Amino acid sequence: MEVIAFIIGIALMVVGLALSIALHEIGHLVPAKRFGVRVGQYMIGFGPTLWSRRYGETEYGVKAVPLGGYISMAGMYPPSPADRDAHRGGRAGGGFFATMVQDARSANDETVDGVEDRRVFYRLPVWKRVVVMLGGPIMNLLFAMVLFAVLLSGIGVQTATTTVQSVSECVIAADADRTECTADDPVAPAAAAGMQPGDVLVSVDGERVETFAEASEIIRSSPGRELAIVLERDGAAQTVELTPVAVSQTEVDDRGRPVVGADGEPQIVEVGFAGIRQEVDYLREPLWAGPAAAIENVGAVTQVIWRLPVLVWETAVATVTGQERDPDGPLSVVGAGVIAGEVAAADAPVLNRVAGFLSLLASLNIALFVFNLVPLLPLDGGHVAVALWDGIKRAWAKLRGRDAPAPVDATKLVPVTFVVVIALIAMGAVLIVSDVINPISIFG
Repeated sequence: MEVIAFIIGIALMVVGLALSIALHEIGHLVPAKRFGVRVGQYMIGFGPTLWSRRYGETEYGVKAVPLGGYISMAGMYPPSPADRDAHRGGRAGGGFFATMVQDARSANDETVDGVEDRRVFYRLPVWKRVVVMLGGPIMNLLFAMVLFAVLLSGIGVQTATTTVQSVSECVIAADADRTECTADDPVAPAAAAGMQPGDVLVSVDGERVETFAEASEIIRSSPGRELAIVLERDGAAQTVELTPVAVSQTEVDDRGRPVVGADGEPQIVEVGFAGIRQEVDYLREPLWAGPAAAIENVGAVTQVIWRLPVLVWETAVATVTGQERDPDGPLSVVGAGVIAGEVAAADAPVLNRVAGFLSLLASLNIALFVFNLVPLLPLDGGHVAVALWDGIKRAWAKLRGRDAPAPVDATKLVPVTFVVVIALIAMGAVLIVSDVINPISIFG
């Protein structure tokens, strides 16, 4: 069953990724059509076409590899000048990058219906071009906000309440290979104090507690010291005396990972133990918590994207040397699929697994939003940068009383685009290999 659940998790991630891409491309498609640009294709994925159908002037389809998508807009760049058209036959002698530039211009020219064609992208005012190109990333941001809203306001945040769910009967040594109590085991402090399931903790050692974590911290730091605990039972307040027993535990950090000493061994600390387990409940947050969480995640993901080349290099080093990867480091779609499979196969309530999947898909959309804003072609941010540069040139010419300059010819940046694409492919390959050989696991 776990294997089946794992496969289902991966399949759901593939569907979620395809939906995210589809929404991204709709974010480009709708404003482009609204502004009158002719759109030849709307495609989800790359590679061989699995299905397509033409509605009006646009072909809509799905391709075999759901790792991206595109819409084909007429006249992304200005058409080739007439004098350049006359010399296309000699492009082979212009070098590799010169040939790439001319091929890009030729492909672009095929989408333009003559020099008077008005339904082309490059003729749009700057602000409309920016709207079209930002439409895709903004759709991913909005989708992430919706997902976080469903997660935080619909399902709620799993929170340990101050209600006691269960009381241990005894204290079992950490090195004991059993879970059942024996006659030789000492009675747990909470059971000895008369605490019962359903009791609600009000204060511990004179300090009012709002969360179980606050109560637990006081108990853990008070081994062997008698504590007065005020609790509510059946609507009435009661006070019990409880003395936490000292137990040895492995020290953990904020992420729940064992703290290792200079000798390489886990650090053992003594903490107070009472023998009570908290009741966990889902607390729903206000509707604005979803958008707020999305914005907060944008900041975190921006830090990752800003350092992406360095982080990919560190990931490669960790994979080659066999070291543990940074759990907060970048992932490929393969890694995201593996984590989705782990979430689906986890030994946890269905609602927990749904919440985990929604959180993962929302984070993926935040990553798509931030990554596509990078001002490099062929990313959306690169097209926005070209449009803004065109606007600056026109504004400067107008300020100086000169005629409007020719539209910016972004095909000249094809060599830079080529380098960026190669770099993206290389980083993607490193992450995919690392996610196969040295994957990040949510279970450590």
